[in-house]
Amino acid sequence: MSDVTYWCELAWLHPGEAVEGVVVRVVGSRFSDVVPGVAVAPKGAIRLAGLTVPGLANAHSHVFHRALRGRAEGGTVSFQGWRERMYAVAASLDPDSYLDLARATFAEMALAGITGVGEFHYLHHGEGGKPYADPNAMGHALIEGARDAGIRITLLDACYITAGIGAPLDGTQLRFGDGDAHRWAERVDDLAGEYLKADDVVIGAAVHSVRACPPEQMPVVADFGHRRAAPLHTQVSERRTENEHCVSTYCATPVQVLYEHGVLGPRTTAVHATHLTDVDVALLGGSSTHVCLCPTTERDLADGIGPARRLRDAGSPVTVGTDSNAVIDLLEEARAVELDERLVTGQRGHWTADDLLQAATMVGQASLGHPDAGFIVPGAWADLVSVRLDSVRTAGAGTESALERVVFGATASDVHSVVSGGRRVVVEGGHVLGDIGALLADAISAVRA
Repeated sequence: MSDVTYWCELAWLHPGEAVEGVVVRVVGSRFSDVVPGVAVAPKGAIRLAGLTVPGLANAHSHVFHRALRGRAEGGTVSFQGWRERMYAVAASLDPDSYLDLARATFAEMALAGITGVGEFHYLHHGEGGKPYADPNAMGHALIEGARDAGIRITLLDACYITAGIGAPLDGTQLRFGDGDAHRWAERVDDLAGEYLKADDVVIGAAVHSVRACPPEQMPVVADFGHRRAAPLHTQVSERRTENEHCVSTYCATPVQVLYEHGVLGPRTTAVHATHLTDVDVALLGGSSTHVCLCPTTERDLADGIGPARRLRDAGSPVTVGTDSNAVIDLLEEARAVELDERLVTGQRGHWTADDLLQAATMVGQASLGHPDAGFIVPGAWADLVSVRLDSVRTAGAGTESALERVVFGATASDVHSVVSGGRRVVVEGGHVLGDIGALLADAISAVRA
């Protein structure tokens, strides 16, 4: 078992204070000792310059969307046009090419300081919906890719039954479906059984959305989460049309349908939650359901801006994610929660830098099934992310403003060191796998070919 000591020039310690001179000892995958106020690095300690924070949690990702970057953001392509391009990428993938793309994309996340990802997984089967010889081959590819990249994965296996409310799956969507929730649960139970002893992998569940998982199927998915005490995620009210179709069919909003069928609760995360009624906010908050905002994707797809502060005040812990991976920068996603709220309200100061960093670390990690991550304390997962304070984006102020400089000014490019579960995966800005840009280029070229 490895035993490594780090000396942090400045570290963000719970409950949110930035402390100078912190010695952190890591034994195996956990913190053993955390000692603040050490002015000089001990002999043999690895020096971490800048501000060191806990590992960031990307609470919502579709890793294969990374192949769309640069092909779907510009121009006047409609949401449906973007979706067709996404389906084309999905149609091209098999377990081998999925592994290559996942490994490279998860490594890009590690370079950005992400040590835990919630992969919202619905690309399950082969062409025409035919299962692979191993029905979970695509899930295994994602898990292997995350392990190679050095980050923990919560595989949120999504139940995807219909193309829209009352509409059968067709075309590429056939690859997403298991037929019904019971067959979905049989497959995912087998997958979860394979990782019972793995502490770096969590098998969670997902109701893809109200349009893709009929209400009568939802209790089966919720039961999986209850039986295994696993995270349960669902995409909710991302677009106004989704709400309109749901209300016209069920006489209830998506949040209300999910509540009535037992999906909401403290282990559940509602992703997007953009277009909500007052009743929706009360139901999410009253059930302590997490809410994951993905500001870059919500801007890119012209979805809108959700009521983040109202949700938090109502009782919903707020997290952030990269969703379509058009950009992988969790610092950008975190500060956008505050900046987008300023645009809507015309006021500043809804979220402090400390609030936003908590959303991107401890709250996000908890929503992924790791309540013992996101803190620099003995016994927690040994995740350390060090951000430069002397770059062109962060230079020019004292240590007292380090947290604000990082949250509101730094980017993923300022991350220079990442320790994930005791493993140092990013050193001096480079990933241990080598040239990640080249890995991405090769993996994406193979997909496009």
